[in-house]
Amino acid sequence: MDKALTKNPTVLSWLAEKLALVNPDNVVWIDGSETQLDALRAEAVASGELAKLSEEKLPGCYLHRTALNDVARVEHRTFICTPTKEEAGPTNNWMAPDEAYALLAGIAKDSYRGRTAYIIPYSMGPVGSPFSKAGVELTDSIYVVLNMSIMTRVGQAVLDTLGDSDDWVRGLHCRCGIVEEDRYICQFPQDNTIISVNSGYGGNVLLGKKCFALRIASYQGYKEEWLAEHMLILGVENPQGEVKYICAAFPSACGKTNLAMLIPPEAYRSKGHKVWCVGDDIAWIRKGPDGRLYAINPENGFFGVAPGTNAKSNPNALESTKKGTIFTNVVHTLDDNAVWWEGLDKNPPANATDWKGNPWNGQTSDEKGAHPNSRFTAPARNCPCISSEFENPQGVPISAFVFGGRRAKLAPLVYQAFDWNHGVFVGSIMASETTAAAAGAVGVVRRDPMAMLPFCGYNMADYWQHWIDVGASLEPEKAPKIFNVNWFRKDENDQFMWPGFGDNLRVLDWIIARCEGKAGADETAIGYLPKTGDINREGIEHEVSLDSLQAMLDVDPALWRAEADGIAEFYAKFEGNIPVEMRQSLEALRVKLG
Repeated sequence: MDKALTKNPTVLSWLAEKLALVNPDNVVWIDGSETQLDALRAEAVASGELAKLSEEKLPGCYLHRTALNDVARVEHRTFICTPTKEEAGPTNNWMAPDEAYALLAGIAKDSYRGRTAYIIPYSMGPVGSPFSKAGVELTDSIYVVLNMSIMTRVGQAVLDTLGDSDDWVRGLHCRCGIVEEDRYICQFPQDNTIISVNSGYGGNVLLGKKCFALRIASYQGYKEEWLAEHMLILGVENPQGEVKYICAAFPSACGKTNLAMLIPPEAYRSKGHKVWCVGDDIAWIRKGPDGRLYAINPENGFFGVAPGTNAKSNPNALESTKKGTIFTNVVHTLDDNAVWWEGLDKNPPANATDWKGNPWNGQTSDEKGAHPNSRFTAPARNCPCISSEFENPQGVPISAFVFGGRRAKLAPLVYQAFDWNHGVFVGSIMASETTAAAAGAVGVVRRDPMAMLPFCGYNMADYWQHWIDVGASLEPEKAPKIFNVNWFRKDENDQFMWPGFGDNLRVLDWIIARCEGKAGADETAIGYLPKTGDINREGIEHEVSLDSLQAMLDVDPALWRAEADGIAEFYAKFEGNIPVEMRQSLEALRVKLG
């Protein structure tokens, strides 16, 4: 075994217990040095775990393929393990901790035999920041080590900062045989522990990501009076150089990463408007010394979906993948030793290997070459619009929270909540309608409150109460204002009405103006809506007429009455535990709708 990088008794004791369980041939501590990481990359290439891509086209980039049965997060195999089922709540899968530990130990026993154990000390957030938390992941996968070294801050400095503290998250990952029936992703919130077995796919095995940064951290925030949210963080800079920061939450397939890395439309860009990305996926939020809320991105990289990422949809994300990136389950182009995926361009390669490792001709094949959930793991520092505040240990001050979903007819382009508590209600009713890309019927409403349904590490009713309590701790003038957006409103011909992409800045512009008290609004049953003249249409007057914009801001009482019934039905799952403030907001909505 390598010489331990720490004398922390809780770290060494936990590791000794888990190493005795999994029984590796060798043990390696990850110190975070490039020398060590380079050696591991070379070892992974030699074993076939990774393929080195063209140094000329994609310097420092590698390709990886997962097992065919292991290509995405497995929500039905993901458990919150708390002493009582009520603590996990009705929206989580639950297992009693004793039962889960016994089950997992049986699966993990001797699973590292013939393998090397890697001990990864990592920090979620800048090392030493008051927002940050440490974790230690024990894994038998070089792929995990190399991805964690992109997605988090890894190495000796983490342990030095941790010292003898017991405030760190324990993570055990065992590849085992990648057996689907024995795949479990278990979070133990009270024990700061995560155990993942029988998977090699990123979302299930990069334990700093959803497992720690959302499921465990949401519970930590609940106990320690802060918020861990499935939110992007972006900064909008005006021509005077003033930057306002927004946190935004969207369910999948709603353009979250595109918004995080937005490029302003020409009408704004020419005047000096800029957008800066602080984070594309997760925000940790605390009250600062001045009584305002501040946020950091606890991650150090992007774990993005490759298909659909291109020079038009998200040029900044595409540029982020050009060096030091690990691609998973994409097409391997053999003529130039590079990568391709559906939606990258209109020139699929003829001489290639698909995500399964089979020969593939993109000119003639009826099958997709890249898996629909194929990924890139890219360093955040690669992003052309990464914020200068990305590493700020104090975080950035938040002016607004924005929630959103995909609704064809119901939600207007944008509206503002009446106040904080009403904003929590607005976040709790977030939903999207299924698209043709999803399995099952089209147009079914899927509720995903705050985009946290799969990621809340405790009872969601308590989570909403926690949001209410955070708001109560803020002076009203210092509390971020809360908004809802819908880029996906459709007309009578089933066509999207709003151009989206960079033009979404026009909506953010109104949001910031509202936060600064510089824009008016009309009061409606659901919230404050912009006056049509307050949304800047410069450069898109022909594409978006005033009448069309007015239609996008229409609130149909009949549709909203039906929505209120759907909300009540969803709330009923929580058996009377919904915070009173949210019940009052629902009742007030019904009254205003008549």
